[in-house]
Amino acid sequence: MSLLTRGKEVLKKEAEAILHVMETLGDGFDRTIDIIDGCTGRVALTGMGKSGLICKKIASTLSSTGTPAIFLHPADSLHGDLGMLQKGDALIIVSNSGETEEIIKILPWVKRMGIPTIIITGSMDSTIATYGDIVLKVDVDEACPYNVVPTSSTTATLALGDALAIALMEKKAFKIEDLASLHPGGTIGRKLFLKVEDLMHTGSAMPKVYLDAPMKDAMLEITSKRLGITGVCNSDEELLGVITDGDLRRAIEKYDRELFGKNASDVMTANPKLIQKDALAAYALKKMEDFSITALFVVNSETERHPVGIIHIHDLLKAKVV
Repeated sequence: MSLLTRGKEVLKKEAEAILHVMETLGDGFDRTIDIIDGCTGRVALTGMGKSGLICKKIASTLSSTGTPAIFLHPADSLHGDLGMLQKGDALIIVSNSGETEEIIKILPWVKRMGIPTIIITGSMDSTIATYGDIVLKVDVDEACPYNVVPTSSTTATLALGDALAIALMEKKAFKIEDLASLHPGGTIGRKLFLKVEDLMHTGSAMPKVYLDAPMKDAMLEITSKRLGITGVCNSDEELLGVITDGDLRRAIEKYDRELFGKNASDVMTANPKLIQKDALAAYALKKMEDFSITALFVVNSETERHPVGIIHIHDLLKAKVV
């Protein structure tokens, strides 16, 4: 077997493991969400070795999506770190075998504290599973040829952790604005902090003609502003339509040489899509994708039609919002 074939086989096995967990997931998932949502403290996750690494990632994802979470190392917890757990917390334990010694030693203390415990394991009959208020089963074959090295099990557990985090986001009605406040840096920060008004073209850079403008002027405006579009306004400066490169091509097919005898109002597409200046740049991108357009005129509020700027998909690309 070639190495490429082996690599594809591993990916296939791990994908199948995730699907298996999805198919066998029961009402324990809903009850887990209820426990975590009702938690007045933090969610602690604990696991040894590679399970511990998965716990760290799940804790990070939970924290970044509105559910405060920490990682508790099982071995360190036996030497004082159990103090990180308090009444009001919830504990998620990840142990594929369900027989991790360091975790078994702390379970009686956890029970005495009355801390609700969720177990993620591949063995429902294990020692650790018997301590769980809820047990989520991740019973999969590993992708390694000896069915020993943690591969499929850690991948499936990681995916299950993501499922918990996203379901909790929905339960908590966690909005994109909330997400933005927790991600001020990096690519996510650019997507969630940049607003339309930070990127839009304003003043003389905004392409605009009036309803009675000859098509020659409209074409010059589209060309000179280099955005592939111009707005069409009435005498009160309200945006009534737009003319895009696509509109021009269709107008040439329809009118041929008579096009230059037409006005902007004859060619424009009425009621164009708008966006408010305080909207997130990421939302502008989504709106462009939803309507298969490349530019949006910007207004001050939802009830206005007086454009104060325009944002183009190239502006979003340059700002690395895409």
